[in-house]
Amino acid sequence: MGKLFTKEQARQFLKENNLKDADSIGDALVAQFKDLLQEALETELNHELGYSKYDWKNKETDNSRNGHTKKTVKSQFGNVDLQVPRDTKGEFEPVIVKKHERILSHSVEDMIISMYAKGMSTRDINSHMHKIYGLDISADMVSTITDKILPIAKEWQHRPLQEVYPILYLDGVVFNVNKDGQIVKKTAYVITCITIEGSRDVLGIWIGEAESAKFWMSVMVDIRNRGVKDILIASIDGLKGFEEAIETVFPQTEIQRCVVHQIRNSTKFVNWKDRKKFCGDMKAIYTAPNEEAGLEALDQFESLWGRKYSYAIKSWRSNWKNLSTFFKYPEELRKIIYTTNPIESFNRVIRKATKNKSSFPTDDSLFKLLYLVVIDSSDKWRSIRDWNQMVNQLGIYFGERVTQYL
Repeated sequence: MGKLFTKEQARQFLKENNLKDADSIGDALVAQFKDLLQEALETELNHELGYSKYDWKNKETDNSRNGHTKKTVKSQFGNVDLQVPRDTKGEFEPVIVKKHERILSHSVEDMIISMYAKGMSTRDINSHMHKIYGLDISADMVSTITDKILPIAKEWQHRPLQEVYPILYLDGVVFNVNKDGQIVKKTAYVITCITIEGSRDVLGIWIGEAESAKFWMSVMVDIRNRGVKDILIASIDGLKGFEEAIETVFPQTEIQRCVVHQIRNSTKFVNWKDRKKFCGDMKAIYTAPNEEAGLEALDQFESLWGRKYSYAIKSWRSNWKNLSTFFKYPEELRKIIYTTNPIESFNRVIRKATKNKSSFPTDDSLFKLLYLVVIDSSDKWRSIRDWNQMVNQLGIYFGERVTQYL
């Protein structure tokens, strides 16, 4: 990028602003920097929406501008007061001044990595940087810049973990990855958790071609080798081989099969005209006050629907051991263990960030992007509400397995 001023422009700037000392020059630079930032923010929103402020003829989106939010950021020029533009849907995430950012210190490389983490294609990144900053960014440049993240991502993947995690969530997202010149399906398993302090975290990312006890054994051993001694409850979606593996490595862990997934699987082949009544009757099973009442509701459900939809009843009964784990806990804990929804919401973020990628050239390229999504998203995560009450309840159920860490 060129100089901010040529010598002639600098002289003109000093003359026009009547600048005679360092303080007045500093104030003038802050004002100029503020104007540049403000214009960049407005241009970014124009690019996001696809039309400029008053260019309604080219509006091809149902999203719109929605005023501004005041924000003060610290920069090398001092504090800068900005009016950050908003959009109606709340989807606009500026790059030049990121959401929640209060100190400006990022470079062009940081901006490219940020855009890559949000799933922007190389073409979109180049278009964005060219329109706003006059820079041309090639695909090779994006790859070179983002590859610098790999050593950091690998270090993060092998970092030490806490000794105990009250709740683990396991689920996977399928991607196309190039392997020896052929595109194969691989599943990326992102294991999230709730820590003993009540915050959300990601333990790591594991990429595999198929679920198996051997695969999950390697994952569990990896977690144990990184310092984990105990996992209280694992909320899963019927992962093949996982139960066998975790019982070997963490034999005290209780397994809760995701009830929401069970409901979806039960209704998959139900006739649309039966679905409302079917779901209403099934709801009595998982909203029962205790396991005994849940089994009674399952018996009643079978008497109503067993002949027509026997597969659904069979699925509930064969998986009952792990579907009913949550019944033993108070309502507060039930809400956070009976479903893998917390990780599913994160998986939606992953899918959004990877929707422009039809396939990945290597496992590392997939891992790199998923790591960036994790880091970009985790800054926005909040602690679990009412966690103090929940962790005390866990202390009653699990005793010293919890209390020694409080």
